[in-house]
Amino acid sequence: MKKSLIAAVVLASASFVSSAAMAATVGNTPQVLDLTDGSGFFGDTFAMNNNGNTFADRFTFTVGSTGVGSNLDAIISSVSRTADTGLDITGVSLYNAAGNALVSSGHALQSGNIDVWTISSNNLAAGNYYLQVSGNLVSNQAASFGGAVSMAAPVPEPETYGMMLAGLGVLGFLARRRKSAKPA
Repeated sequence: MKKSLIAAVVLASASFVSSAAMAATVGNTPQVLDLTDGSGFFGDTFAMNNNGNTFADRFTFTVGSTGVGSNLDAIISSVSRTADTGLDITGVSLYNAAGNALVSSGHALQSGNIDVWTISSNNLAAGNYYLQVSGNLVSNQAASFGGAVSMAAPVPEPETYGMMLAGLGVLGFLARRRKSAKPA
């Protein structure tokens, strides 16, 4: 009994290791993400006969030095006839290229024959960044994913508008007081 249990464990381990050894990482990476006026499209296409392979595509971009942090919002999706064909997106992340530091992780909104992921990050400082889209190819059919990204300056908080209005009110009060204090 003990020998058959050991043989089963060895056989299962060998099967797992051999299937993992066959998997390859495919994809076209890194790719430059062209942000025209703060927005752009990105994606990748995979040829047939890649079942079991993985991908981790990087899309690089630069945040300019505007003096104000930029906000990033992106959506990534793939469409297949069924959940057993095409590809499966397993992760979306934003990294600062300096030191490969994780800035933000994406969230899956839908998974299956249609995968939809979103990612957001606030106040990105000037520098180089990359979006990484990871996943698995689940069949031998050709597959692809695509995404759109938008960068924008942050919208001021309501408190900022309140302080600005209070400051304008004080300036108006001082101007009126100064005007009424002048002799005619």
